[in-house]
Amino acid sequence: MDNLSNTRLRRKSLSRPRSIEPEARANGTVQGAAASAQASHKIVVPNSIDMVALLGARDEFLRIVEKEFAADIMVRGNEITLNGEPAELALAERLIDELIAVIRTGHGLTADSVERSIAMIKQATAESPADVLTQNILSSRGRTIRPKTLNQKRYVDAIDKNTIVFGIGPAGTGKTYLAVAKAVQALQAKEVNRIILTRPAVEAGERLGFLPGTLSEKIDPYLRPLYDALHDMLDPESIPRLMTAGTIEIAPLAYMRGRTLNDAFIILDEAQNTSPEQMKMFLTRLGFGSKMVVTGDLTQVDLPTGTSSGLRVVQDILEGVQDLTFCRLTSHDVVRHKLVGRIVSAYENYEGSADNHR
Repeated sequence: MDNLSNTRLRRKSLSRPRSIEPEARANGTVQGAAASAQASHKIVVPNSIDMVALLGARDEFLRIVEKEFAADIMVRGNEITLNGEPAELALAERLIDELIAVIRTGHGLTADSVERSIAMIKQATAESPADVLTQNILSSRGRTIRPKTLNQKRYVDAIDKNTIVFGIGPAGTGKTYLAVAKAVQALQAKEVNRIILTRPAVEAGERLGFLPGTLSEKIDPYLRPLYDALHDMLDPESIPRLMTAGTIEIAPLAYMRGRTLNDAFIILDEAQNTSPEQMKMFLTRLGFGSKMVVTGDLTQVDLPTGTSSGLRVVQDILEGVQDLTFCRLTSHDVVRHKLVGRIVSAYENYEGSADNHR
């Protein structure tokens, strides 16, 4: 709604067609039955809320809401009137309340956050979308890192409550990124003395011996995603100093053998590429005052044929163990380009269909 003139009215009808019983049609009661199923709600947005922030530039957010709910939405000034089925109106009204709550905290809305709020509202979860979207983990270099989906919030909360957390899900769901953010947060709060980031050096059938360079040069490409995450959260100039001091350590999984890791936040990334023996070795490195997060994607296992994934096996072994939890993310939690989520879903559907035909 450009400039949100009080005289301008925006309305769009997306009411879903309802089936009409033959008896009602014969008795001429169609209009009465339809009218009885309709309701009207009026929401007065507080004057302190910028309507452009709520509805979006050129009504971008309003169009998203119109698309997702079967209701007529009319806006005049700071009044929003909803007409439609009571159940739909209740959801739409709750959504608007949540979006207003987000704006009140000083966080701006985006098309993505509006869409994710709608998804949470429709899932009828106990958690509030406003609580999910305004939970700050870390602020660094002018940007704030926070969960963007309900499962991401549950994952972050699980890290706070448990000593060992497994984050399992497809690419792009923020498993590693959020874990690194929590590690940096714990270091800055002096809850731990160091951060240890590790990965198995196994990728897509490649072997270190065939790669050029020294051992360090061969290993670095495998650890690059961990460096990238750190650079987003810390002053790049401080990272070499912290690594030299041992405050941050990034190393292949094989370097963990024989160690006891005390007062540390330890992250094992790409855990689907560990063997069951490596997984056991890693988990038993846990020392006093430490926390572990294990992340992986079981749809992208690069181990040699015939080798079981330690991440897959550990779920059967440790499910239900106290102070340890498994958090599972899905394609709905992908926070990269929207197309990535669709690609992940398409692969899941294809693989599920292939399994059913075997």
